[in-house]
Amino acid sequence: MSIDILMPALSPTMEEGTLAKWHVKVGDTVKAGDVIAEIETDKATMEVEAVDEGVVEAILVDAGTENVKVNALIAKLAGEGESPAPAPKAEAPKAAAAAATVAAAPAAAPTAPAPAAPVAADGSRVFASPLARRLASAAGLDLKSIKGTGPHGRVIKSDVEAAKSGAPAAKAAPASTSAAPAAAEPRKALSLEQMGIPAGSYDLVPLDGMRKTIARRLTDSFRDVPHFPLQIDLELDALLAARAKINSLLEKQGVKVSVNDIVIKAAAVALKQVPEANASYTPEGIAMHHHADIAVAVAIDGGLITPIIRKAETKGLAQISAEMKDLAQRAKDKKLKPEEFQGGTFSISNLGMFGIKSFSSIINEPQGAIMSVGAGEQRPVVKNGELKVATVMTVTLTCDHRVVDGAVGAKFLAAFKPLIEEPLTLIV
Repeated sequence: MSIDILMPALSPTMEEGTLAKWHVKVGDTVKAGDVIAEIETDKATMEVEAVDEGVVEAILVDAGTENVKVNALIAKLAGEGESPAPAPKAEAPKAAAAAATVAAAPAAAPTAPAPAAPVAADGSRVFASPLARRLASAAGLDLKSIKGTGPHGRVIKSDVEAAKSGAPAAKAAPASTSAAPAAAEPRKALSLEQMGIPAGSYDLVPLDGMRKTIARRLTDSFRDVPHFPLQIDLELDALLAARAKINSLLEKQGVKVSVNDIVIKAAAVALKQVPEANASYTPEGIAMHHHADIAVAVAIDGGLITPIIRKAETKGLAQISAEMKDLAQRAKDKKLKPEEFQGGTFSISNLGMFGIKSFSSIINEPQGAIMSVGAGEQRPVVKNGELKVATVMTVTLTCDHRVVDGAVGAKFLAAFKPLIEEPLTLIV
């Protein structure tokens, strides 16, 4: 019996992607764990591993095809001991204009699940996602002892996490969304011509997957999250002097700490001092995070991405600097793994290098707050009744009022301010 290979969802927000490259062809024999294709998502290019064993019976979506929907049938395998049979070629996705029309129509019924993968008599074969394999290996867990809840009984991330905690894994959500309450009909956008801009007076650049995802998620956040800004000015002269000293000590190691690296560390320490600010709103309650996982906005071609410095409160400035440079470069190359840009607890967006004095960012759900960092510039300040000149930076904290109210946001900024103005406090 043929085994269906479906377009995988490589991130929680992925709805479609580009099938960039096949590593197999019809007639090739594959084993579980073999890399069979490369998929481009809105954030990265990732390898797809085979879940089942067999012979490639048909390639139904050509390499380079864009807008392939999650769970679409992309290839077929003949099971072990079977001869491949010819299969009809699947129709490639329509052009962008046609795709927009299709997107407005009701979702098609989900594809019927493929038959469960066969299990050897000795019970040794275990199907698991690449991420689940890595997590199980890191935790010292035997995959054979974990019950899979993914397609064909595949062990997935939640199964491994449940095994680590001793709790039963959550049942996988059904693909169909027919039981979900109907959403309000969206406002129909006017064309540029309807708004008085004549056709032919502009060039239209099609939306790629990243820009569509950014537009959708930030629209949802700005509309649905009750947010407010808090702003504070910070003096940087002591920090700049400390940074120069730190970099002179680290020069032989090839490390150069930036102001942003110090901001990341200071934010992480402040979050541990004010844990109520390191939290997320959920319908079940307020999630109080154990560590400060700082997501940092990085501009890349076509949009931005937020790679994460995990457990930033436990790391020194040299380590934060090295990790941030590596993450930023791989973000620009679209080589980040999903776990490297998903799941942060707090975000930082810095536009100071562009000369922006102050700004307010949109909250990156489900995080409770995001801090916007402006440029350091010389400004007049009053000290002990006298007018002085100091290097001053403005930061704006945008808070989700459901979890970080005004008092909590103010406490966080009050903890953050001395860490920046007196950077020695970062090590005491």
